[in-house]
Amino acid sequence: MIELSQGTGSQPGRSQLTCRYGGDTLNTAVYLARLGVATDYVTALGDDPFSDEMIENWRGEGVGTTRVVRVPGKLPGLYAIRTNDEGERSFYYWRENSAARMLLDLPQTGEILAALAGYDMVYLSGITLSLYGPDGRHRLFDTLKTIRKGGTRVAFDTNFRPIGWPIVDTARQVYRDMFEIADIVLASVDDLSLLFGARVTSDVIDRIPADEVVLKLATPASVVRHNGVDVTVQAEPVGKVVDTTAAGDSFSAAYLAARLRGASPAEAARAGHRLAGAVVGHRGAIIPRAAMPSHDVEQT
Repeated sequence: MIELSQGTGSQPGRSQLTCRYGGDTLNTAVYLARLGVATDYVTALGDDPFSDEMIENWRGEGVGTTRVVRVPGKLPGLYAIRTNDEGERSFYYWRENSAARMLLDLPQTGEILAALAGYDMVYLSGITLSLYGPDGRHRLFDTLKTIRKGGTRVAFDTNFRPIGWPIVDTARQVYRDMFEIADIVLASVDDLSLLFGARVTSDVIDRIPADEVVLKLATPASVVRHNGVDVTVQAEPVGKVVDTTAAGDSFSAAYLAARLRGASPAEAARAGHRLAGAVVGHRGAIIPRAAMPSHDVEQT
């Protein structure tokens, strides 16, 4: 999506806006590519100049775009971010008619879904699932179940936004279905408390049957459950928090990159906290390359 965020020096009634490109899974894809993971992004865009810029931007980051479908006459989604003095953000969306919503209803959809079997891992989020109707989700879930049998792992980030789910009971059932499919679930207490009402960490994590679950806590820490064993991983202290946008997305990228390299779940969680700690010190979803933690950047 097109991302509009507050510029420095904004005044009430006269905000300065910076235009970037973002979106939760796109943020994760960019950070995965920066961490040396060969990554393709699967989505639909329009045939407009903004979509052209997105494609070039992603390619510049090393994200593969061969699975991006261009839909004539459509546009990307748009969202604006406002942050308070503590760096916490609020989102405002305009994406009802975005091209991405059509991804599972296009002539190319069958080819795209079939191609997923060729990947080591497929990553998606709760926002991904909110874009599609029941038929599209059913088609996607059937594909994910099939490719898992062939050895492709499925990673799911809970990333719950109430605005994307007019009927919360629908969201609860879709998430339960996705939990049954996913090999790795990257969750947060905030997401699942909002969705299911659970408040105790054990209640939240017990809702997820996957063998590998990472639960980000309200405090700077996470609980990693792998094969029934829980480990708490504390985050290193960070400096001033400027903007929490993409903190979770970057955590997911670093966690998955580490796991794909053979790191333990606890080591992967520490990598996730390091990258997220760097991301929250900058405005916008994608931080400058120079700001990437040096020990998390793939050496070439």
